[in-house]
Amino acid sequence: MTKGKLLIVDDNKSILSALEILLQDDFDEIKTIANPNLLPSLIESGNYDLVLLDMNFSAGVNTGNEGLYWLSRIQELRPDMEVVLFTAYGDVELAVKALKKGASDFILKPWDNDKLRTTLLNVYKLQQSKKEIKQLKRKESALKSEINKDRYFIIAQSPQMRELLALVRKVAQTDANVLITGDNGTGKELIARELHRHSKRAGEIMVDVDMGAIAETLFESELFGHKKGAFTDAREDRTGKIENASGGTLFLDEIGNLPVHLQPKLLAALQNREVTPIGSNKTVPVDIRLICATNRNLDEMVADGAFREDLLYRINTIHIEIPPLRERKEDIVAIAGYFLKIYCNKYRKTEMHITEAGLQKLANYPWPGNVRELQHTIEKTVILSDKKELTPDDFFFKPVMPGLGDIFDGTIEEMEQKMIVKMLQKTGSNLSAAAEQLGITRQTLYNKMKKYNL
Repeated sequence: MTKGKLLIVDDNKSILSALEILLQDDFDEIKTIANPNLLPSLIESGNYDLVLLDMNFSAGVNTGNEGLYWLSRIQELRPDMEVVLFTAYGDVELAVKALKKGASDFILKPWDNDKLRTTLLNVYKLQQSKKEIKQLKRKESALKSEINKDRYFIIAQSPQMRELLALVRKVAQTDANVLITGDNGTGKELIARELHRHSKRAGEIMVDVDMGAIAETLFESELFGHKKGAFTDAREDRTGKIENASGGTLFLDEIGNLPVHLQPKLLAALQNREVTPIGSNKTVPVDIRLICATNRNLDEMVADGAFREDLLYRINTIHIEIPPLRERKEDIVAIAGYFLKIYCNKYRKTEMHITEAGLQKLANYPWPGNVRELQHTIEKTVILSDKKELTPDDFFFKPVMPGLGDIFDGTIEEMEQKMIVKMLQKTGSNLSAAAEQLGITRQTLYNKMKKYNL
């Protein structure tokens, strides 16, 4: 167990020397300074756990205002920093005032060695407890979110999916980085959660990051975190997703959307197992199991210079390819039956069955939106139908879209969907390029793709 890093600030060098000798066995590192003006740079660059701060520095001045000033500066720079004040007997009232302003404790001069050591060590232990509580609260929040998610089983009737699940169970027990690829709606997130559930980290947090839903300007802050004041809207310290996932699993969905200029920073974090928040000079160690997913061809992106080859090697220790639903017809009927029970229960409908002809229609449809489209189709059918037996006429599919040059007489939404599909095909699923061509923002395009199950 680490003993922590202590920073001592006092204008009396004899006191600094005495304290350094006294406390050398109680802390991993002790830094002493006589000039409080060095505090800001040391606080920002050094990973100190607590500060022992004198309240007076100028000769003949005993108001304690200097100590209060530096206390407030430390709190601005590092709100989580614990500060213990050094004060003379006559300053007890002032020290109590400082406690109300956020100081952790105070020590009277001349000090008692045992009491000083006990006070500092107790403050350090308190700080570590606060960190643990904060981390536990993050885990609790993530676990509650996990519980509140729709928990769908992975249905594997087809030989392809049975083989895939066998691979998942085998790989899950390792800490190997996994890259999951497949079309939209095939269930990449479900496979990621299956990997986490069967891993040695199953009792820890799984943090998922939808890279397609993050504005490009926020990628770095979202992944690595930031310090207060690092940029205009950074009003407080924020822990990044990578640090939040420490001890557990980090799932980066749509990894192909990570901007090229941030790829080296992610690569460095994976190689060094540490992150550096924006606006900070200090690194934070992390311990994660990484799972990535994408519907894009990363090899082609590497060839085009849109994705780093070394990063691809790093995230692609194990590759899991999910086949589209149209290639595993055995799963279609089973998945349809599963969702039918789910939505009959959700919408309080009497038990429904799908006729053989209805099942045949479902099996023969190509399902361009894969499992997600099948799920929404069954949900819509349950909502609209009052029948106990569902026939082919009860299932409505998206029409196959003609070319943009053809005459179109569908709805505005269908036309919009058609334009998005064509533009994605034209740009090789490059969201930024497609959004630019369509004259909309990347975030708007992503929302519309979600809407149309693309």
